[in-house]
Amino acid sequence: MPKHSRRLLRGLGLLTVLALGATACGSGDDDSAQKKVGASDIKAALKKGGTVTVWAWEPTLKQVEADFEKKYPKVDVKLVNAGTNNDQYKALSNAISAKKGVPDVAQIEYYALGQYALTKQVADLSAYGADKLAGSYSPGPWNAVKSGDGVYGLPMDSGPMALFYNKKVFDKHKIAVPTTWDEYVEAGRKLHKADPKAYITSDVGDAGLTTSLLWQGGSRPYKVDGTKVGIDFTDAGAKKYTDTWQKLIDEKLVSPVSGWSDDWYKGLGDGTIATLTVGAWMPANFASGVKGAAGDWRAAPLPQWTKGADVSAENGGSSLALPELGENKELAYAFVEYANSGAGVGTRIKNGAFPATTKDLNSSSFQDTAFPYFGGQKANKIFAESAKNVPTDWKYLPYQVYANSIFNDTVGKAYVSGTKLSAGLKSWQEASVKYGGEQGFTVEK
Repeated sequence: MPKHSRRLLRGLGLLTVLALGATACGSGDDDSAQKKVGASDIKAALKKGGTVTVWAWEPTLKQVEADFEKKYPKVDVKLVNAGTNNDQYKALSNAISAKKGVPDVAQIEYYALGQYALTKQVADLSAYGADKLAGSYSPGPWNAVKSGDGVYGLPMDSGPMALFYNKKVFDKHKIAVPTTWDEYVEAGRKLHKADPKAYITSDVGDAGLTTSLLWQGGSRPYKVDGTKVGIDFTDAGAKKYTDTWQKLIDEKLVSPVSGWSDDWYKGLGDGTIATLTVGAWMPANFASGVKGAAGDWRAAPLPQWTKGADVSAENGGSSLALPELGENKELAYAFVEYANSGAGVGTRIKNGAFPATTKDLNSSSFQDTAFPYFGGQKANKIFAESAKNVPTDWKYLPYQVYANSIFNDTVGKAYVSGTKLSAGLKSWQEASVKYGGEQGFTVEK
């Protein structure tokens, strides 16, 4: 490993909330000396059997675990919920630093994967032939698991964005479904004027939503080339976002309710939160968390920054990766491929997951699925079209987990004080630049 990377790892290990350890590299100093693993190696490992420990919180993997063990009776899959996103990342990084208790497979969200890939804490799956699966996945998720020539996970799901809106509320107030963000602001004004208790959406500052809307708007704030990083929130795409979202904040058109809180679910149920712009994984959450509003909601294409355009973005989504210090690599890869490329994909779709595989996204059985919650609407057609329209040149920071953790201390001030959203982005940029420099990155503004 290059000396510069060693320094970077030490810095991350000392300073990040993730405690990315200096002891991360389990594959030796020669990054190019990867052992190729062929299908015969994996077949032999499955025949011999063993144990695969999987850290994941994604619920549909439970059935995949059972099916995999039934197909390969000599393999014991131990599915462990070690926490959700940040909680799991902390546990994973601590295990890696301690060189003890590292799982064979770990669920890692797309925005966080780059951090683990850069520090070589997860295996390059090209050695297992994963690079040959490039054509199997929609562009956004596949781009998210790649770093340079390496493939550091297989996409488990995807989150092409859509607009979810309460049709009952829109019909009551004779509001047209917005097709542009300007129309969205106007819809917010009309709704709040008609019913001061109702808001077009809720937002108290969400890094994931912000980066997704920047992505859709054409902003590319992050430039990443190994340990060289650029951060700039002043491009035209960022201005489109801040100009529009500032109107919603200034005119108090967004409900000050945190996402996933009890009040948030209540607002979605009683119509006081009228829309959500979020990933296509949301329907299962509506069905389980907002049961009382079944039949009221519908899905629509994401509003556009330019009328007539057809551009989307990803919001959320996870991969399954192989930590370098995990054991049973062949068995671990066999499970990941089964879950995210093989028969496990169908199992997960049946249980509510939204796939990243183009074969499934484009299948008639998937697109013709009627959603009782959405009044029988075939919403997958909208989501699948959105997946096709995601630009593939978006990059996250290799320390995006940290950057997102300081979002509310910087950009979030725009929601609770007179700070402008553009000023909040500037603060976020400066704090992210400072942190990157402290960790050994070469950072340009």
